[in-house]
Amino acid sequence: MKTPLVHSFLMPALVAGLGLLLATSAPAQIFTNLYAFQYSAQAMGSPNGGQPSGLVQGSDGNFYGTTETGGQDNLGFGTDSGSVFKISANGALTTLYSFTGTNDGAYPFAALVQGRDGNFYGTTYGGGTNNLGTVFKISVNGALTSLYSFTGTNDGANPYAGLVQGRDGNFYGTTYGGGTNNLGTVFKISTNGVLTSLYSFTGTNDGANPYSVLVQGSDGNFYGTTHGGGTNNLGTVFKISTNGALASLYSFTGGNDGAFPNAELAQGNDGNFYGTTYGGGTNNLGTVFKISANGVLVSLYSFIGANDGANPEAGLVQGRDGNFYGTTTTGGTNNLSTLFKISTNGTLTSLCSFQGGYYGEKPYAALVQGRDGNFYGTTTGGYTSGYGNIFRLTLVPEPPELTMIVYGANVILTWPTNFTGFNATTFILEFATNLASPAVWQTNSAAPFVIGGQNEVINPITGIQMFFRLFSQ
Repeated sequence: MKTPLVHSFLMPALVAGLGLLLATSAPAQIFTNLYAFQYSAQAMGSPNGGQPSGLVQGSDGNFYGTTETGGQDNLGFGTDSGSVFKISANGALTTLYSFTGTNDGAYPFAALVQGRDGNFYGTTYGGGTNNLGTVFKISVNGALTSLYSFTGTNDGANPYAGLVQGRDGNFYGTTYGGGTNNLGTVFKISTNGVLTSLYSFTGTNDGANPYSVLVQGSDGNFYGTTHGGGTNNLGTVFKISTNGALASLYSFTGGNDGAFPNAELAQGNDGNFYGTTYGGGTNNLGTVFKISANGVLVSLYSFIGANDGANPEAGLVQGRDGNFYGTTTTGGTNNLSTLFKISTNGTLTSLCSFQGGYYGEKPYAALVQGRDGNFYGTTTGGYTSGYGNIFRLTLVPEPPELTMIVYGANVILTWPTNFTGFNATTFILEFATNLASPAVWQTNSAAPFVIGGQNEVINPITGIQMFFRLFSQ
């Protein structure tokens, strides 16, 4: 089901005899609910999973993800330990694996990553031989191998975050707890399950309790955030080398810079890293920031809790247009979270406010831009059972300017033939005689011709009130 979010531009009305001419645009974005996780009385839960944890697009074009809860055993009863699934771009979902809560793990809170060998790799927060979480790999057809069970000592415990494959072929990750100080660790693990603990957080300047996945910067180091610790115990940004040398880059103060960065960083095309904080900022509702590789932080935006949203929990993704896209967990017109885009200089645009119910609410995972240019994401709540959903956001850039002039007994309408963002988009000129709901739009009978890089349509003035718009096909 599609919900158009209408964005219109109006140009001054031109009166021609008894005719009123008005230009409008097509929807600016379309929100599509691809899949809603649902309760089953037989399974006593959500058999395909619940509370999805994020997506990654595989080499086959499908999206792969995990759910924190739900799943079912071979007898059809719920395990409630989470699942792994794949879903096509049109919403056809297949459950690949349901966790049992034993050696295979339980409660995968993070998105998967596809390795160079074609398998997907991930973590679970619980389960394993010590019930402290695992690292696993799973094939595209659902064959799962448990690679490592955390012990809670130097190796860490309870990984919230997923993995990233480094240039050396190993996977790097963090644990929320465990380590020598029980404040979390950074580790690397080979594709066959050999784990090396690289660093144990102390809770001082270095930080404590990392929630987020690491990102490998262009310099070869890994960059990440901690939820707590630092000089103010409000979280940090750090970098760490492949041999475990950690440098604290920034400690949040809780002021304009923000507090509690729970999400991963994203390195932009300009070399800076971009991220969010859950709290802090001028309204204590979270921020968007950028930070250089040497720790110079600039606060780009402080959320106000209105249409812009509040309390972002997820990281950002840089779109092909150069803007960053993200989500908030509260705020918006329904106070159920938002989708937004923000430029590298801090200009924020609210794209969508979640409605709850069928359309979901509370997106805790980062968006992913598919190869088709659309953004895909997950919500942890919504629908009648509250198990979350998977959605697609299709962005339609603002259409070209439609201009009109009166020339004799005719009105001439023109718009550009080619301009940035719409090279592959076809617009048709439509008209309506009134804007009563629902307006009846019809294709303009006169076909356009091209002159001087402009589409041009000549319509006779009939004295009937008419409204015109460009509509993308």
